[in-house]
Amino acid sequence: MPHNYLPQVRSQYEALPYPPCNPQDDHQRLVKTWLEDLPMINHYCFAGKQSFQNGFRALVAGGGTGDATIFLAEQLRATDAEIVHLDMSQASIALAQERAQIRGLSNIRWVHDSLLNLPGLGLGRFDYINCSGVLHHLADPDLGLKALRSVLKNDGAHPAAIGLMVYASTGRTGVYQMQALMRLVNAAGSADGAPSGEALDAQRKIANTRDLLASLPPSNWFMRSEELHHDHKAGDAGIYDLLLHSQDRSYSVGELFDWLGDGAGGAGGHGLHLIFTDVQRGRSPYLPHMVLGRKPPAMAAALRQLPRRQQYAMAELMIGDITTHSLYLTRDAACTAPYGNADYVPFFFHEPLTGEIAAQVFNSNRGQPFVLQHQHSGVSVAVNPGKYGAKILRLIDGQRSFGEIFEQFRADWKGQAAAPDDAALFADFAESYDTLNALDRLLLRHRETGVFAAR
Repeated sequence: MPHNYLPQVRSQYEALPYPPCNPQDDHQRLVKTWLEDLPMINHYCFAGKQSFQNGFRALVAGGGTGDATIFLAEQLRATDAEIVHLDMSQASIALAQERAQIRGLSNIRWVHDSLLNLPGLGLGRFDYINCSGVLHHLADPDLGLKALRSVLKNDGAHPAAIGLMVYASTGRTGVYQMQALMRLVNAAGSADGAPSGEALDAQRKIANTRDLLASLPPSNWFMRSEELHHDHKAGDAGIYDLLLHSQDRSYSVGELFDWLGDGAGGAGGHGLHLIFTDVQRGRSPYLPHMVLGRKPPAMAAALRQLPRRQQYAMAELMIGDITTHSLYLTRDAACTAPYGNADYVPFFFHEPLTGEIAAQVFNSNRGQPFVLQHQHSGVSVAVNPGKYGAKILRLIDGQRSFGEIFEQFRADWKGQAAAPDDAALFADFAESYDTLNALDRLLLRHRETGVFAAR
């Protein structure tokens, strides 16, 4: 193993496979992972033009017990795509394999190894790589990122992307205080006062943690923010991964831009384009005007004009509850499907929205600015729907392109003046689109690209 490899980390995941799961649950339900929804990957990583045919290859690096792998394989089972599941824990792989067998999935290749060894494994190159919850457990996360990039397609002719999740510093403040507490407690001995000349075993550490969690005062920082965290309620593996991990670090927005982006902070970045998308909330927790609510301060308009990095860094501190950063890493901004192109099909996603329902909401104040209260994400934000926003939303059916929608809009036009052209309609609808897209509820695909959905 490379010098970056920690035996304690591998031992943890052999003894306590993560995320904890019961493979038999796959008989009843499919676990969906936010970053691996094909329509999301297509919109943000392949300019809305990826068919997921013609030998599409995906790597799940540090795939654990298989959530992302199984979800990708289910969506791609009718294609010639291949998914490679790589993990250093054989126990975790065994659970993932059992889940795949239950589902009858044959498009997965299983590799028992460390992602740090990727450059020498001969696995070929990949169109998409998922690496969720892994790099922050490496002694040198940058070495892990370089290993991933070494097997990412980079021929220049076709885009490729990485879906990444790492821990977020602000939202995990209480977690790191709790980790520090448990290191002190477990170094001092067992909970019953017996001395320990050696490090306590995992079960004793877990027992100590359970005892303390049951007795901590409400003023404790972890207890104050407990609703942000769920792993400690999901059994021994969750408790250990959250509060007892031997190697764990987190990042602020600024640190991620320095590391992964252009290195503007002096850190010498990788020059990648970062697209943040928080689970169920999209970009909204990174945008001050969406974080500050229905009655934002006077400064909100000015903040909205700041560079993206500054807005994201401010919003992370404003909202305070981002515990993980989920993001796509692409070559450049052109990998995102472009708004303003009439050949693209807008479609609603992540919840059962229809054009009629969306139109009613956006016309609730008769075309004037209104407050959108989005139940699924908790976002409350003022939106100007424009003159035609509700009418355009009503025509969105997931099949018609913007060009076809605008043609229908003009066919229905009853005004005395000439009907607006495409440019005017795109400009008028921009704020409505930006709001719904920031929530990842309105995405785009090129009209020549097929529709992919999980079963």
